[in-house]
Amino acid sequence: MISIGLFILVGVMLFVIGLAGVLFWKNLLIVLMSIEIMLNGVNLILAAYAAHWQQMDGQVLALFVMLVTAAEVAVALGLTIVVFKRRDTLDTAIFGKLRR
Repeated sequence: MISIGLFILVGVMLFVIGLAGVLFWKNLLIVLMSIEIMLNGVNLILAAYAAHWQQMDGQVLALFVMLVTAAEVAVALGLTIVVFKRRDTLDTAIFGKLRR
């Protein structure tokens, strides 16, 4: 049996890797993937606590997080395509310069 501490450690590591990707990368697609990694780390911790306490609350919450993540991906990819068509780059530095 794997202890809950190991699941928490892996979840925190995923979250920190995602946070580093959001803070240090300038490519919009990498930033979006890093946000997904952060949410997956949180889902792992929620599912681990749910299994540890033998309750479904954490798993149901993780399911809702996955649903919100799927909606976020759809909207973010659409916005990414629009930004790329208008600016011909995916560099996040352009967001400070966006004008009509």
